[in-house]
Amino acid sequence: MKNIVITGGAGFIGSHVVRLFVNKYPEYKIINLDKLTYAGNLANLKDIEFYKLMQDEHVDGIIHLAAESHVDRSIKDPFTFAKTNVMGTLSLLQAAKLYWESLPEKYEGKRFYHISTDEVYGALKMNHPEGITPPFTTTASSSEHHLAYGDDFFYETTKYTPHSPYSASKAGSDHFVRAFHDTYGMPTIVTNCSNNYGPYQFPEKLIPLFINNIRHKKPLPVYGKGENVRDWLFVEDHARAIDVIFHNGKVAETYNIGGFNEWKNIDIIKVVIKTVDRLLGRAEGEDMNLITYVTDRLGHDARYAIDSTKLQKELGWEPSLQFEEGIEKTVRWYLDNQEWLDNITSGDYEKYYEKMYGNR
Repeated sequence: MKNIVITGGAGFIGSHVVRLFVNKYPEYKIINLDKLTYAGNLANLKDIEFYKLMQDEHVDGIIHLAAESHVDRSIKDPFTFAKTNVMGTLSLLQAAKLYWESLPEKYEGKRFYHISTDEVYGALKMNHPEGITPPFTTTASSSEHHLAYGDDFFYETTKYTPHSPYSASKAGSDHFVRAFHDTYGMPTIVTNCSNNYGPYQFPEKLIPLFINNIRHKKPLPVYGKGENVRDWLFVEDHARAIDVIFHNGKVAETYNIGGFNEWKNIDIIKVVIKTVDRLLGRAEGEDMNLITYVTDRLGHDARYAIDSTKLQKELGWEPSLQFEEGIEKTVRWYLDNQEWLDNITSGDYEKYYEKMYGNR
């Protein structure tokens, strides 16, 4: 597979995948297919911008990342999410099918890799095993992070129970990908990943939003009491997993990708505040008073937790960074790239933020 289409390559995760493949595989032709919606930004790829979208390429593989992904937006506009995530995926599947079936070798040496989310699984119960009290320190083991809030996890065999329009649309796209394998024999792979964070993330998501707001001493809107739990993965670790799975994963398999790294939202926010304050030379915790509790999100799932043991055992992948180390790297990137951040927040996002939360 030497001619690879990566959809959504100008987005957050996609730009990291494009950058990894371009730098690691100079013999490949990488074709970035991106609609350039509000969250797609060619500035994310300015260091490799000589790669242009070209038509009529002999595509061997597709890595499908393009999606509408913000839950709040899906609650306000579910039709856009159905159109992009379900019909967009179906259109890509059909195009690949028609092209690959026209070839003498058919599907031989081809691959359609679909990136999904842990949110399709629904929500997990929360409890606190005796003797483990979050938030964690930098010396906490990965098992402590993984078991702090419950002893049940999302596995590749977990039943789909999506609760938001976003997760429902991703579940629908996942089903279409698997159906194209079962019906037509298309060589497909699906992965479900936990929350990503890191450089180039659109600043409507929690971590870059709060870094920017702390920088400008703006309110930090926290849903409910901030007790919802998520498993966090540094985006470059996700890109490495995609690379490994694309090249070595088994056709028709599902792989979960997670950080073994669960945190309550409010605990993440406190870590981000302390890190930003320290790197800006402010007093530790100076900006804790920016925390503002707002009405909880509709259908807000309590806890997500991915078990990626299968990926570790079969393909040898594991996350490389603990959360505090990743947050340090992430905060430094946003503070060092304030022009990128300012260009984003001066556009459509600023209007969206004001519409959602007002001028607080």
